[in-house]
Amino acid sequence: MLKLEQRPAPSAVMSWMSPVLAVLLTVLCGVIMFVALGKNPLTGLAVFFLEPIKDLRGWSEVGIKVAPLLLIAVGLAICFRANVFNIGAEGQLVMGAAAGGAAALYFDNGSNGGALMIATALAAGMLGGMGWAAITAWLRDRFNANEILVSLMLVYVAQLLLSYLVNGVLRDPDGFNFPQSKMLSDGFLLPIIVPQTRLHLGIVLALAASALGWIFLSKSFSGFKLQVGGMAPRAARYAGFSARKSLWTSMLLCGALAGLAGVCEVLGPIGQLTPSVSPGYGFAAIIVAYVGRLHPVGVVFSSFIMALFYIGGELAQSRLGMPSAITGVFQGILLFSLLACDVLIHYKLSWRK
Repeated sequence: MLKLEQRPAPSAVMSWMSPVLAVLLTVLCGVIMFVALGKNPLTGLAVFFLEPIKDLRGWSEVGIKVAPLLLIAVGLAICFRANVFNIGAEGQLVMGAAAGGAAALYFDNGSNGGALMIATALAAGMLGGMGWAAITAWLRDRFNANEILVSLMLVYVAQLLLSYLVNGVLRDPDGFNFPQSKMLSDGFLLPIIVPQTRLHLGIVLALAASALGWIFLSKSFSGFKLQVGGMAPRAARYAGFSARKSLWTSMLLCGALAGLAGVCEVLGPIGQLTPSVSPGYGFAAIIVAYVGRLHPVGVVFSSFIMALFYIGGELAQSRLGMPSAITGVFQGILLFSLLACDVLIHYKLSWRK
């Protein structure tokens, strides 16, 4: 029978090649899936991976998806390196969208907007995400509650709270009773950085967050202490590093970045508050973080792959008649392919009678 045996020395090269192999396995599984559904696999792959980036408009639409995924993935990479498993970035995104959107709507009443108003809304969004993440951090710190369960359950609370707001005090009085806020004025929307496209300032903020995240983890003493606290808690305590500080730092940073992603969606492509400001970016970013090897720069490339899945999935629905779940299927295949590759890096298959 086949059994797994631990390798004496896992390959460092294969550890970094694992995400590439996972992507290739995902493409192979996609071919099999297209054939099983009676679709031409070459056409399916072309629609899924090539059509989204065939022109400038396509690249800009992918960039719109990259922005929130990258912002959240950088925060999650910091959390996971600190051994804090924040699974509720989706809820922090929603609360950031609600707080930042409410701030923009409050000031968008006779004001012309501008850089100061946009910055205020962005700051409110970050504070909203931080506040929601702080609930998980406090419960873990005070009562040793499991942050996985707490952060996940808070996602649904945040979604219901947003639904309550857009059905109540933030609903557009001239919106024919639809559960959505009024459209924001142009002065409160993020500037477009590529003319004739929808690509907004959010992508610049995301890339800046990636660079700052790399500096924090790789070049700062605070980042070093945070990682030591995550990898070796006993050594951290012996060195006088505070595990409590690592918990709060990582959770608040992740919440701020997730909240920033949420408010950028409201001030960017959506332009208003709606009950669903995210198609699941907070959960997809978990896969992005692990495919990017929990590295703030590595997640730039993995967020691009995940953005392709979103855009390619939409094109596959409209052009090939594929089901709406196709994006989630590809995301799941990528995750399981990565897990399989990682297992075979540390273990080998052997035959035993």
